[in-house]
Order: sequence, then structure tokens, then C-alpha cells
Amino acid sequence: MAGKKQRGVHSRVPSPPEGEGQGGGSSRTSRDFTPHPNHFAGPNDSPDRLAGKIPQGGREFLAEAIQKLSAAGIEDASREARLIQRNAPDEESFAAMVARRAAREPMSHILGRREFWSLDFAVTRHCLDPRPDSETVVETVLASLPDRARALRILDLGTGSGCLLLALLSELPNATGVGVDASVEALGIAMGNAHRLGFGTRAQFVQRRWTQGLDGNFDIVVSNPPYIPTDEIDRLAPEVARYEPRLALDGGRDGLDAYRAILPGLKRVLAPDGFAVLEIGADQAEKVCRLAETMGFLNQTVHKDLGGRDRAVKLSQFKKMIGN
Repeated sequence: MAGKKQRGVHSRVPSPPEGEGQGGGSSRTSRDFTPHPNHFAGPNDSPDRLAGKIPQGGREFLAEAIQKLSAAGIEDASREARLIQRNAPDEESFAAMVARRAAREPMSHILGRREFWSLDFAVTRHCLDPRPDSETVVETVLASLPDRARALRILDLGTGSGCLLLALLSELPNATGVGVDASVEALGIAMGNAHRLGFGTRAQFVQRRWTQGLDGNFDIVVSNPPYIPTDEIDRLAPEVARYEPRLALDGGRDGLDAYRAILPGLKRVLAPDGFAVLEIGADQAEKVCRLAETMGFLNQTVHKDLGGRDRAVKLSQFKKMIGN
């Protein structure tokens, strides 16, 4: 299996039950917004190793950090405190990092990285955190390809950190791709990730609003668009509502604005035998499939994440419609 990396048990974690880890008891329709500490640990960061680096002041610093994080509502305070401890260069940095986490800043922002598909991605406040639920998009694409050695062209709409595109390039050795984002800052992050992971010559990143201004036929189109209804965002976990870019979250009144913008352009950029895989909120499959049908897509299949929730829609075989 070309380029396949052995993923550890931490690489896919089912979403928690609805409302867990979000504050306010929101019954979300969206991605897994509960941070999982293992997604920030490196390959050598076992619990024993994480416990091995104690700030100069002694174990009381660790105990105090655990207490502070627990009081702030961090579910696995002990694990997260040890993870910070492992990454803090000194006692002062350790205290500052604990304070940031106690303010519910995402661990990925504090450490500057997040694991996705066994690849290490740089992340900042300018892009959406890569999450395990989004690996469903990658898995759906790979399961649809009988020949992974083909010279495929991939388009990633709303690329953010570049995680979807770069994860696919890691599995498809002869593929190339284009990542599109409206955010210049996000594009800079994606470019950096591509070069650092060794895909800089195979990935191009451009500033666009979805498919506007794009030409050419792509074999695969992927996207994790904003799909959270506007009035639900402030009820998400503080890590998301306070710190992640609203542009990457806000799907409009019903959460479907991005799909309405993306679907018409898909028919123009997608090769006749190509397909698209779009991430969706857990209760949006029927609505997105209905939208796709009105745009002329004949085949729609829904794919679930490890938590058993609808997480991606695959679209293919579209018919030409009058005026398109």
C-alpha cells in the first residue's frame, strides 16, 4: 500500500456523546470539538515519558497545574498537565502554558501542532484544528480508488492547515493537488505544512472563494467546509468558540451556506468520472444530498465516522443541466 503509515491507536477517536465537552449542553450537529490529548503527543511521548520531565520546583508544580486545569473544566487534567510538562523548556514556560490551557486555549495552539492521519501538522488560530472525524473524508476517498498509483489531480476546498490534501498525497504517490482557501494566513500554514512534510513540489495553494476562478478537471474534490449553524457556535466548547476562526466554522443560519456555494462549481471543476467527498454535520446528510440532487449529481452515498455518525457525503456522476 503505497505511502501508507501505520497509525497508532490514538489516530482515530470516536466523537463523544452529543453535548459532551461543549459547555452549555449544546446538542451539536457537527464535528468532534472535544480535544483529545493523545493527538498532540509525539511517537515517544508515552505516559511514562510524559511524567519524566519535572520542572525545577518539583512535583508540586505538576500537582498545582493539574488542580488548575481541573478547576478550569479540563476533563483529563492530569494527562494534559504532563503533556505540557513534557513540552515546556523551563519552569516559567510551564506556568505560562498551563495558564493558557486553563483559559481554554486549545492545546494545539499552545504546542503549535496537531496530529492527523499520523502526520504532524503545524496549526495556529488562523486555521481549523484537524480532527479525527475528518479522517472519514480521507478514508472514503481511498476506499473509492482501485488504483492508488494513478496520477490523480486533487482539489481541496477550504484547505485550512492542508490536512486533507496532504494526508491524501501521503497515500497517493503520483497524485498532485491544489488547496484553496479564502484566508491568506491559512494558506501560509498549509504551504509550510506541505514543505515540512515533503509534499511541497506536489501541492499548490491559492487564494480563492471555493471554486471561483479555478480551471481544469480534478479527479477528486474534498472539502471540510464550515457547517455549524451561526447561532450554535457560541454554545460549542470554549476551545472552539473563543479561539478557532469563525470563517472556518460558520455555516450560516442552517449550516448549509457553504454547500450551496460549493455544489454549483463542482460540476465545472470535477472530471466526468471524478467524485467529491464533503464533510458534513451529523444531521445534515439528507439535506446535503437533496441539495446535490438539485444540482444534478446522480449518485450520493453517506459515510459514517467511528462514532457511528454521518460524517461525509460522496458525490459522483452529474448530469448536464440547462444553463450549466
